[in-house]
Amino acid sequence: MKDEKDFLGTQPVGSLLLRLALPTVAAQIINMLYNIVDRIYIGHIPDTGALALTGVGVCMPLIMIVSAFAALVGNGGAPRASIFMGRGEKASAEKTLGNCFFLQIIISIVLTAALLMWNRDLLLAFGASQNTVEYGVSYMNIYAVGTIFVQLTLGMNAFITAQGFAKTGMLSVLIGAVANIILDPIFIFGLNMGVQGAALATIISQGFSCVWVLCFLFGKKTMLKIKKENLLLHRQIIFPSLALGLSVFIMQASESVISVCFNSSLLKYGGDIAVGAMTILTSVMQFAMLPLQGLGQGAQPIISYNYGARNSVRVKSTYFLLLKSSLAYSIILWLLVMVFPQGFAAMFTSDPALLEFTKKALRIYMACMFLFGIQIACQMTFTSLGNAKSSIAVAVMRKFVLLIPLIYILPGILNSHQTTAVYMAEPIADFLAVSFTAVLFTVQFKKALSEIR
Repeated sequence: MKDEKDFLGTQPVGSLLLRLALPTVAAQIINMLYNIVDRIYIGHIPDTGALALTGVGVCMPLIMIVSAFAALVGNGGAPRASIFMGRGEKASAEKTLGNCFFLQIIISIVLTAALLMWNRDLLLAFGASQNTVEYGVSYMNIYAVGTIFVQLTLGMNAFITAQGFAKTGMLSVLIGAVANIILDPIFIFGLNMGVQGAALATIISQGFSCVWVLCFLFGKKTMLKIKKENLLLHRQIIFPSLALGLSVFIMQASESVISVCFNSSLLKYGGDIAVGAMTILTSVMQFAMLPLQGLGQGAQPIISYNYGARNSVRVKSTYFLLLKSSLAYSIILWLLVMVFPQGFAAMFTSDPALLEFTKKALRIYMACMFLFGIQIACQMTFTSLGNAKSSIAVAVMRKFVLLIPLIYILPGILNSHQTTAVYMAEPIADFLAVSFTAVLFTVQFKKALSEIR
């Protein structure tokens, strides 16, 4: 096994990261299109586009929770599988894969039932108004049926990338994204299904991706295969995987909590237009976060494998290359947003009032985006090293300790600009969180390297 995967431990780090990161970044960009293409089409529905966009935007917290559970299992189990591979322990790596696969099926069933029973109540709690809730309910009633496709595609694809099959992982996302882009206008406009058509296009597309992923992991080309004897859950396999995935889960699931906080505050101070703008702001934020996560996912097999193989030099050089690449991307995108905010906003709406409002809010909300490269590089490296405690700490600090309190505190301080104050919570929290993460990472990374020298 070790010889089969030794390219992770021997090839030059620069070319290896490029080889693995390009497909994973491409996959994240494609996934970003997957996530926002519905909103682009919905926002341009004649007459009702602005309200429909706001209604579907309020669905995002629920969709984030579904994705977060996939990340909890997949992004926790996949790095552990890579570490086992670095140690030459293929049997342990396959047990991790099998256990995570079966757990995701169980989680999918529970989530589907919960979404079908309680989506209206949840949407109202998440900031939907009486004007927009019906659009959200129409979307979620269909989306919930495809939960198992989302879970297995996102969660199991992490194990494909963790083996070094980055191109195959990219194709998993590409298949669904292309299908979604083709089906969306057919269902939304051609069949006049509106938001229900967008949801139907999404779950059919995720079904295509799911079939591709499972065919690969049950097939002959994969190094780690899903086997019947590995499906029985074992606490010594599942608990460490869930602990490691918890930081990514917190990052993604907390976005739903934060969306509730943002939407409820914005509805109070700025009305439906402020909530609609928030839908666009979070979509633009994905332009920053998803490619950065793609870079981190490309680096993860290299860092995890070499950490398992006790090669501290390659672990260190991979991290610093990841940091430089991530920081360069976040700075470039930040400049584009600051200079051309209207161009980003116009992708999602043609409504003049919403466009003008969003243009101003975007510069405030994304003010510290240039620092994201540091945050994501450090957090993804924590996960790659199997450092669950530090990964959880930085995720909790940014979202729960800083951002959520600021959403409610700042409007009380800036009484005359309360809507603006809500948007300001994001850059202030980002600056403080990156400072905390950088200090913690410096200490923990030195400790991790000293343990394998």
